[in-house]
Amino acid sequence: MIYCKRAYEPCEASDGYRVLVDRLWPRNIRKEALALDEWCKDLAPSTELRRAFKADEKAFKDFRDDYRRELAGHPEHWWPLLEIAARGPLTLVYGARDELQNNARVLAEWLEEELERRGAPSSPTCYAGERMA
Repeated sequence: MIYCKRAYEPCEASDGYRVLVDRLWPRNIRKEALALDEWCKDLAPSTELRRAFKADEKAFKDFRDDYRRELAGHPEHWWPLLEIAARGPLTLVYGARDELQNNARVLAEWLEEELERRGAPSSPTCYAGERMA
């Protein structure tokens, strides 16, 4: 299960593995005060994309599409999180005020889709060369 949580919310045992997915550290939080297992700056949207979205130069749909293109171009940044999410809860921690339209939500959606794609093999058993009774 993949969760998204603001950095300003308290850590809970049910969060599992906690990863900060912002390029910038959340404002007004001391580093020792934020319970994290990892800070993945490279998973965050590019600086240009983040700035354009924050300045309202991009609608969320356009931001989402552009960020997904960035993710597609760098699987080495998100691939390790698939292993973590497959084993247990993964919480993507973010600093944005908007709890519905932010990079963590887009990333969570992306990772969920990738986990579904990675699911158990669905190829039928090959009976080539076997005699049929």
